[in-house]
Amino acid sequence: METIYLAGGCLWGVQEFVKTLPGVLSTEAGRANGMTDMLDGEYDGYAECVKTTFDPDVVTVEDLMHYLFEIIDPYSINQQGIDVGEKYRTGVYSEESRHLLEARAFIDQRADVERIAVEVKPLTNYVRSADEHQDRLTRCPDDYCHIPKDVLIKYQTI
Repeated sequence: METIYLAGGCLWGVQEFVKTLPGVLSTEAGRANGMTDMLDGEYDGYAECVKTTFDPDVVTVEDLMHYLFEIIDPYSINQQGIDVGEKYRTGVYSEESRHLLEARAFIDQRADVERIAVEVKPLTNYVRSADEHQDRLTRCPDDYCHIPKDVLIKYQTI
């Protein structure tokens, strides 16, 4: 098992999508790379993300990047859908340098590499989101999500 942190805008939809992917063993909604160890008040530089534990024999970092790029606008800075702000930036974070090299290689091989706004950085800290944010769209399927429902449904049937 390995762990990577995927940021793709509002974490509700990202978690709902990522947890359905082949090889993903567990997910947790949280915040990555902020300046504090708590989430009181402001977001203090955090990116909303999904802590993703996966089996590398089933799904690779490159595969996860392909999936992430299906649900984000990779050119948008600090915005996905109607959600705007630094906490909605896109990114890939990990404590494993190999994961970051693989994510960067995925981006670098794209013809549109110069336009990509997805950050790839070491994980400096992580804070789990409150229970109300865990698996939010499973519990409240009519809540807002920037990811089109047909994309979410596509992987639920695999």
